[in-house]
Amino acid sequence: MTHRSLLSIALGAALALAALNPAVAGDTTPAQQQARWSAEAGAPANAARGQTFFTGRHGGEWSCASCHGQPPTADGKHASTGKTIAPLAPAFNAKAFTNTAKADKWFRRNCKDVLSRECSAAEKADVLAYLNSLK
Repeated sequence: MTHRSLLSIALGAALALAALNPAVAGDTTPAQQQARWSAEAGAPANAARGQTFFTGRHGGEWSCASCHGQPPTADGKHASTGKTIAPLAPAFNAKAFTNTAKADKWFRRNCKDVLSRECSAAEKADVLAYLNSLK
């Protein structure tokens, strides 16, 4: 089997998976993201715990709120680059948490900045429960 054939098979499989699972295709909602992380954590999300996590510095220089603001319902500003960041709360940003790949990417990147490690599924679920509670 040639490299091109293997690539075609892999691409076909990825497209088929995306068609079967809308979240993989970026067709998801903040509530579905929260449910996914809660299921991975094996526990329901907790908005109060999420708010505490969001505003905490966790022994470092930054918190989530350092860039996203508190409450995260308006544009934020990256603490070191000054780049504008769209509101994080889904009620104030219709695109927030509607793409699984982007949500995973940004949680991975931002958790490493704030915690020096990736966030757990429970931490992500709690933060999203907090963000979803903001109206």
